[in-house]
Amino acid sequence: MVEEVSVAEVKSRFSEYVAKVAYTHQRLIITKRNKPIAALVDLNTLQRVENKNERRGLASIIGKWRDSEDLAENIENVIKTRKKEKIREVSF
Repeated sequence: MVEEVSVAEVKSRFSEYVAKVAYTHQRLIITKRNKPIAALVDLNTLQRVENKNERRGLASIIGKWRDSEDLAENIENVIKTRKKEKIREVSF
């Protein structure tokens, strides 16, 4: 369950809310005039969200070193070939 708390309330009891989020892993929605404007989450939750947004697999290494354009082109060619041959499903 996500608790909603006003900015004024969070401001007056900030340390308490930080401890609550850190130790219970509860998420907190901060509101202003009854509209959500921000969230307070524990560090592990934030890291999971950020990791989900990262690219995975071979695509994640493109651009990490000099002349990586060749690698990107080769990967794209392999994907196109596999799609044409329909040997197996190609996922990204």
